[in-house]
Amino acid sequence: MSRDRTGDDEFDVLRSKRDATRYQILVQIAERQPAVNQREIAEPIGVTAQAVSDYLGDLIEEGYVERHGRGRYEITKEGVDWLISRTESLRGFVQHVSEEVLGQVEVETALASTTIEEGETVSLAMRDGVLRAMAGATGNATAVAVTAAATDQDVGITNFEGVVDYELGTVTIVSVPRVQNGGSAAVDPSAIAAEADAHDLLAVAGVEAVVATRNAAVEPDVRFGSVAAVPEAATKGLDVLLLATPDALSAHTDRLREQNVGYEVVDAAEQ
Repeated sequence: MSRDRTGDDEFDVLRSKRDATRYQILVQIAERQPAVNQREIAEPIGVTAQAVSDYLGDLIEEGYVERHGRGRYEITKEGVDWLISRTESLRGFVQHVSEEVLGQVEVETALASTTIEEGETVSLAMRDGVLRAMAGATGNATAVAVTAAATDQDVGITNFEGVVDYELGTVTIVSVPRVQNGGSAAVDPSAIAAEADAHDLLAVAGVEAVVATRNAAVEPDVRFGSVAAVPEAATKGLDVLLLATPDALSAHTDRLREQNVGYEVVDAAEQ
């Protein structure tokens, strides 16, 4: 094996199994030197003594470790420098994960159903597709507010416990024929209006579908990005009515199946 280049990526110790093992071996030697045998190094890091022997041969050749007889190894200044450089990069990476990654993941946003004080325990519920927070630990799912909020304002929450109890929504897809097959004129406006009333959200895909909603005097909630928006709304508990032309159907149904969202497809002529 060849000597590591000083210009290696700073997180190689995480990306490379070889460097990760070298790092652990050097740590074990630094902790136990000078009286340390290969088995004592191998056991804590979960490799064989033979593997340690192979790595040690390379580390000695590179000048990171010195051998002072059987079962006596010592890390050199070069080895310490290599270990420090990797430790510093790991420390920076851990700080980045802790402060910038986990910090973002752990804080969610909810809509305050009551006045909430910073640091207060809140109960969580999903209503109308929006996560709601209410002062007090009375629900199945709770969290702690990291910001204060008035009623109907956004509030930051963390330290989640329990499970937010709500049912997944369903999707009803009305297939609206292309214009050469009758288009929006083949759709009964009163039936569409009634279906829209029975659902929480109305989405459209295709010009014929847009016109069909206008003929029914209903305004779609989603006109763009419906392939992603429809299953997302359903997974948040909303029942969705989707009017789509046949050429747009497969993209929607594929995504719904991927996300395990229940749906049914009906022909506009049956409405």
